[in-house]
Amino acid sequence: MQDGTDPQVAEMPVAIYDPGEIDRAEHNKGDRLVVGISNIFAWIFPILMIAICAQVILRQAGHNQAWLDDFQWWLYGAAVLIGVAYAVTTNSHVRVDIFYDNYDPKRKARIDIFALVWCFLPFVILSWDVTFGYAIASVMADEGSDSPNGLHNLWILKILLNLSFVLMAVALWSMYLRRMKVLTEPTLGRKLLWAFPSTMFVVNLILYYVLYSYHWLTLPEGQIPRTISRKPIFDEFEAGPWDIKYTIVISLGLTLMLIGAAILRDARRAR
Repeated sequence: MQDGTDPQVAEMPVAIYDPGEIDRAEHNKGDRLVVGISNIFAWIFPILMIAICAQVILRQAGHNQAWLDDFQWWLYGAAVLIGVAYAVTTNSHVRVDIFYDNYDPKRKARIDIFALVWCFLPFVILSWDVTFGYAIASVMADEGSDSPNGLHNLWILKILLNLSFVLMAVALWSMYLRRMKVLTEPTLGRKLLWAFPSTMFVVNLILYYVLYSYHWLTLPEGQIPRTISRKPIFDEFEAGPWDIKYTIVISLGLTLMLIGAAILRDARRAR
């Protein structure tokens, strides 16, 4: 710069006050969606501070409000859950790899891709699956606070918990595509292949819910839904020292077929 200012120093106010604007030119629609939603949820923090201060004052005055305690946990939970997706998009999470900063861009991209779609995204997919039933059960039970004077409709927070994993998945996939561009053109076949564990997890999840829904809709009269999980298709078979579910084997085959079809599609488009 002509005035002698270090470019990194000049960009520092942006990094401090609005991390969502860093590398905006490289952001895709998923990145901007995550940043937009996160900017809205960021207003929870000043509201949370007001709620905490109000509760302290009321408690000292002898007017403790149980619903205000619950409200603080609701606010904090919502802000943190959405904040995880924001940290992924803005790359503002804490790194424990002391060697990462000295690697060249391509090596950094490889590390990021492995961490995003081989480690983190499969965990998020599994977490969504677990919390989906958790949220449905809470809605059906009309779950509320343990305290009579607390905040009820606790199912709202548990639905948000489940939806937050969807937003995390969007953030992870969007960042994955950005890091992939450092190494190669992100064609559909490459996207699915390089993210093989995540791709298979999604295929397995779809297969499970399709099979479960089919058996639920065709359930004989008098049988309870709990018996569906004992159907032969959900059973296991022995493969040496391991017990493997039939659905896992089917999912593996479907995943390989899906990736193969995507690669063939890319090849035809490249001609």
